[in-house]
Amino acid sequence: MTDDVVEHRRLIIAGTGISGLSAAIYAARSNNDPLLVEGDEPGGQLTLTSEVENYPGFPEGISGPGLINDMKEQATKFGAEARNGVIEDVSKEPAGHFRVALSDGDVYTADAVIVASGASARTLGVPGEDELMGYGLSTCATCDGAFFRDEDMLVVGGGDAAMEEANFLTKFADTVYVAHRREEFRAEDVWIERVEEKVEDGEIELLLNTELTEIHGNKEDGVDHVTLVEHPDGHPKEKLDDPATADEVDEYDFDVGAVFYAIGHTPNTDFLEGTGIETDDDGYLVAEGGRGGGQTKTGVEGLFGAGDVVDFHYQQAATASGMGVKAALDADEYLSERERAGELYETEAEADAATADD
Repeated sequence: MTDDVVEHRRLIIAGTGISGLSAAIYAARSNNDPLLVEGDEPGGQLTLTSEVENYPGFPEGISGPGLINDMKEQATKFGAEARNGVIEDVSKEPAGHFRVALSDGDVYTADAVIVASGASARTLGVPGEDELMGYGLSTCATCDGAFFRDEDMLVVGGGDAAMEEANFLTKFADTVYVAHRREEFRAEDVWIERVEEKVEDGEIELLLNTELTEIHGNKEDGVDHVTLVEHPDGHPKEKLDDPATADEVDEYDFDVGAVFYAIGHTPNTDFLEGTGIETDDDGYLVAEGGRGGGQTKTGVEGLFGAGDVVDFHYQQAATASGMGVKAALDADEYLSERERAGELYETEAEADAATADD
């Protein structure tokens, strides 16, 4: 172990969202000495959710931050350790262990790594966004749609996710409006057809060639209304910024009680480039999957993936938690096998101690 290494750990978990914390609880109970590195979004997406009503075991619901804090306390109770920091690079060393470098210069080594770094929902950066995220603005219709029953709701996006969320929200909304900056949607035909059926039934209205520029409201009362811009040729924001076309853009306020972004997620996997790990075209980790054990294994031995960094489909708290548990169990089996084979990494201090005992 080189001088710049803070310490060696049996297991490091990247991320302290619900998947990482679930993994930490199980890993700590298996005596795998997990170190959680919180990342640049401590607690993950749930910290943006004011109320969680669909996580099993809480009939009255629980706040997202409350659930995360309780799980973190549970993990540390069993021996997990958490620290602030952002992992900058992970690499596989010739001896079979991992080198984990943080952005503050600290370096750890580990026998195994669970990647539960999540996927960050893409946002627009419009005024009102930061203040109202979790207070009428959401990136998950399945999580939050029921809170706004009988309200008019706005979905922003034009792909499969937007079509799926708009379709889902018709269960609760008075009317669902879909704002898309172009005339044509990017979604698959099957989703467009389903939405068009809802349009015919009066449950969905399409706001084409339209973009959101501001969200109005406050944390106490939620979203009051939004500001939209429209141009018949699409991409109205660009045209609004161009003096030659600004006068052609229609800008207006629009009353809705909730806004849902459905413009995609960015999986947090950049720090894994040095491992050579396989990702799909969108950057999500490719894990083993299947029905038996080892479902969270990746193509890099000793590196496991869990939660939204792998799962681009379900992206729910309960499924992420389950994947975290699977990753901890898979990692425990891997570590136990290497320990029995005498293949776990041995630091210089440990080697010297073993020699002295001999």
